Amino acid sequence: MLIGVISDTHIPDRAEEIPEMVFRVFSEVELILHAGDLTSMEVVHELETLAPVECVQGNMDRYHHTEIPRSRVLEIESLRIGLNHGEVYPRGDTQQLRYIGLELDADVLITGHTHQPFITELRDILLLNPGSPTVPRLTDPSVMLLRVEDDKLDAEIVKVGAPVCRSLQFGGAADG
Repeated sequence: MLIGVISDTHIPDRAEEIPEMVFRVFSEVELILHAGDLTSMEVVHELETLAPVECVQGNMDRYHHTEIPRSRVLEIESLRIGLNHGEVYPRGDTQQLRYIGLELDADVLITGHTHQPFITELRDILLLNPGSPTVPRLTDPSVMLLRVEDDKLDAEIVKVGAPVCRSLQFGGAADG
């Protein structure tokens, strides 16, 4: 089974639309998992044109009153895949994410929140984060593809755009 994984789209509060490249990368997937901070259910409706979508609530979804579960567990073949926004501080702390995964009794935990992709193998759980296709933090815009076959999972981070740094302004007033 081929699965598309996405997180932190922040549409329309921080971005206008899902990049076209995401639709190309996800064109063959059988399922899409969104790890939160959609900020609008329109994101789900657009992704559902490609495949069924499972999503969880991120911290910004609560702010926008989006009513979806905070966690989900999907059984794909013999793997238990947990889906949670991963709202821990410091962001991306693997020990706290591990505990979330263990509470969900997951073999794999997919989170977002950091806006930075990672694949981290711990002794008892695999932690995955697809990054963000619209508002990455100090990295390229990205999504993830998972291939589950014969009870094995392969994860691939896929770049879907050029690097973006919105926190710095170059040129303009400093030129004079």
